[in-house]
Amino acid sequence: MPITIIAHSASCSDLTDDGPVGRPLSQPPCRTSSFKLDLEGAGQNRAGLWECTVGSYERQVPEAEVMHILSGECLFTPTGGTPIRIKTGDTLFFPANTTGIWEILELLRKVYVILQ
Repeated sequence: MPITIIAHSASCSDLTDDGPVGRPLSQPPCRTSSFKLDLEGAGQNRAGLWECTVGSYERQVPEAEVMHILSGECLFTPTGGTPIRIKTGDTLFFPANTTGIWEILELLRKVYVILQ
C-alpha cells in the first residue's frame, strides 16, 4: 500500500471548489473546497482536507467524525449546548448524529476522517 503525503497541508492549493454549504445561515453562504483522499483499505470511511469561508451553517454530517484544525478559527454550538471556540491546532471527535451550528470566524481548514 502506498503512503500518501500531503505536503504543507495547511497551505496546499490542490483543493477543489465544492460550492456553497448545504444549510447556510449567513449571506453570502459559506463556500467549501476539499481534497478527497482515496485511502486504500479504508472501506466506506472517508478522509481528506476541507476548507470553509467565513459565515455560518447547520452541521449536516450524520456519521462520527474526527478532525484536526490546520488553520482558522470558528465556534461550534451543539444543539442545546453552549458555543465551543475552536482554533488552529485543535483536534475534535464528533459522535455520530451531532447537530449544531458552525460559525466560521476566519477561513477554516481541517483534516477530517468520516467514520462509517
